[in-house]
Amino acid sequence: MSSRPVLGIIACNRTVGTEIAQTVINRYATAAMRHADCAALIIPSLPDHMRASEIVGRLDGVLLTGTPSNVAPALYDDPAAGEGPFDPDRDSMMLELVEAVIAAQRPLFGICRGFQEINVALGGTLRRDTSANDELLHHHAPDGVPFDAMFDHRHKVDLVEGGLLSSAYGTPSLDVNSVHYQGIGELAGGLRVEARAPDGLVEAYSARPNGAPLLAVQWHPEWATDASDQSQTYFQLLGRALRGAL
Repeated sequence: MSSRPVLGIIACNRTVGTEIAQTVINRYATAAMRHADCAALIIPSLPDHMRASEIVGRLDGVLLTGTPSNVAPALYDDPAAGEGPFDPDRDSMMLELVEAVIAAQRPLFGICRGFQEINVALGGTLRRDTSANDELLHHHAPDGVPFDAMFDHRHKVDLVEGGLLSSAYGTPSLDVNSVHYQGIGELAGGLRVEARAPDGLVEAYSARPNGAPLLAVQWHPEWATDASDQSQTYFQLLGRALRGAL
């Protein structure tokens, strides 16, 4: 049997019991391994003990996941403190990873926080009012709903004609879950919009920096992926990218 490609998945620093642990929520790993048909390794967010450049050459691609923490506002030159929680070690490892993955011409994919991170790493900004601005859709369910119900909060996104997602789905729009308080402010140079919400907020983008594919979405395709052909398509694109076929 031929070996499968290996995907690196960034970890978060989260408290487990009384200690800090490197964590990846299972649904990200299992969705990727099953529907991209790949093996996976967790990349610790421990920048004091390792460099991203030490490992990227041993991977076929990298996935930056969603997580409850927010990107530090200082990274996109916002003087306001912003709302946590924050994960400064993940921020540091993420910045190294984006640079190293692009330099190594490896695929880079992002989901939710990962979508926001890549934009910041490449020089873009974020806005923090996506569920508090009446001029926008509310991009997060109301406070206090059960955890699973947050992923029932949905809206339409319009796919950009001729884009990677439009070609993959063969449809002008998708209905996606929406579980984010932050979103794209200014899109980084070199990123191509793939999808927008009805309020104009960028919900997906792509690029080919240094020749390798980059694709990130604001929604959560890893949620209930086995029951959604639409979500599986995102990870199938990841699988193609890992094999040099995208």
